[in-house]
Amino acid sequence: MRTRLLPLLIVLLTAVLLALGIPLAGSLAAAQQQRVVVDRMDDAARFAALAQFVTDGPGGSRRTTTDERRASLRSELESYHDVYGIRAGVFYRNGTEAMANAPGDWFVPRAGEVRRAFDEALLSRRSHDPPQAWPWQHSRLVVASPVIRDGDVVAVVVTDSPTEQLRSRILRGWLVIGAGEIAAMLLAVGAALRLTGWVLKPVRVLDATTHDIATGRLKSRVAVAGGPPELRRLARSFNEMADNVEAVLEQQRAFVADASHQLRNPLAALLLRIELLALELPEGNAEIASVRTEGKRLAQVLDDLLDLALAEHAEADLGLTDIGALAGERVAAWAPAARAKGVSLTGDCPPTTAWADPIALSSALDAVIDNAVKFTPEGGTVEVAVCADGDTTTVVVTDTGPGLTDEELARVGDRFWRSGRHQNVKGSGLGLSITRALLAAGGGSVDFAHHEPRGLRVTVSVPRHAPAAEAAQGAR
Repeated sequence: MRTRLLPLLIVLLTAVLLALGIPLAGSLAAAQQQRVVVDRMDDAARFAALAQFVTDGPGGSRRTTTDERRASLRSELESYHDVYGIRAGVFYRNGTEAMANAPGDWFVPRAGEVRRAFDEALLSRRSHDPPQAWPWQHSRLVVASPVIRDGDVVAVVVTDSPTEQLRSRILRGWLVIGAGEIAAMLLAVGAALRLTGWVLKPVRVLDATTHDIATGRLKSRVAVAGGPPELRRLARSFNEMADNVEAVLEQQRAFVADASHQLRNPLAALLLRIELLALELPEGNAEIASVRTEGKRLAQVLDDLLDLALAEHAEADLGLTDIGALAGERVAAWAPAARAKGVSLTGDCPPTTAWADPIALSSALDAVIDNAVKFTPEGGTVEVAVCADGDTTTVVVTDTGPGLTDEELARVGDRFWRSGRHQNVKGSGLGLSITRALLAAGGGSVDFAHHEPRGLRVTVSVPRHAPAAEAAQGAR
């Protein structure tokens, strides 16, 4: 969830910073150019004031003081050009003759930005502000101002400035803004990480606790600490729900255990009376034999129900166990029964350690091997193999029996379920359910699959590493 939430927050923060940074960058560029334009306007106004004293026009006749004033104006313009590198000139109305200009070969062109500014100044007003100069453009900045004498425009002052320094200042300002944006972005991302961590931590704890409960650790609860008030309230509600579910399951287990235990005594008395009744009947009576069989089957069901209730209620006594040695013992224990039925039972059980309850795992393997031997026909084989696979150790039991269909594989392990093809085989349908309950208590599992070319493949898995609770207790 954090990987999906963080990009959304980062995109929103980026959009906000860009919405603030782009106008700020544009405003900075405009302010830098406006400062330069105002400076050029002041320079043009100063040159216009000097040009007012040069009274003769193109081809004028008064030369006594005019030449000195023109020379002074030309000297000012040349110094201005030499110091600042700015082309400047005072041009008569026709635009083809200069009162003074620097450099001397610079005149008003027939077209372009300089000509437009010159024509605008002829209308007795200062030229408009030039277009904005951007760092990636190689442009020039033109400012024109009229020279007015007796209310008439007698000449125009034009300055044509390079923009390298202006564009450099704009670029440096943008770099400062960019650095500020990056710093703000990093700060915002750090705040977003802390915020999402604070918000999502209770969700992660809740998810982990839900997984623990789903895998059989019903004592797990959510620590109600940290996070928004809504999530703390959700954690408390979840704990209350888990308490209620655990209480209902405990009641169910207690009922099954009590019912199976209490029914055993009346059933034992009933079976005893059946035996007494059988003494009054002829030897080999078919009906009394059928009653005996059903009574024994009912007794087996009650015993299995009690075992199932105890398996679901008992806490696993986990420890580091040699799975290979334990599986080898169970193979040796079931070998006589397999030989009596004409089934070959073999084991490949190298030493492999894992965390398991030895008693629970032994009972689970007994149920699985019993089923394999029971349903494998005479002359068939049952193989038991132990191997380590990553974080788990597996005990794989394969047989060459009739196997199960895909629909039957989906239901195998359900309580009281038995395949319709095996209804005449002795059993209560609770053995694999007990196996699953015993393994789940210790963090293990049992899976069923087809075994090629025929038969069933049962995989019992137990963890190779200590569960969280065991690891924490060992650390203390």
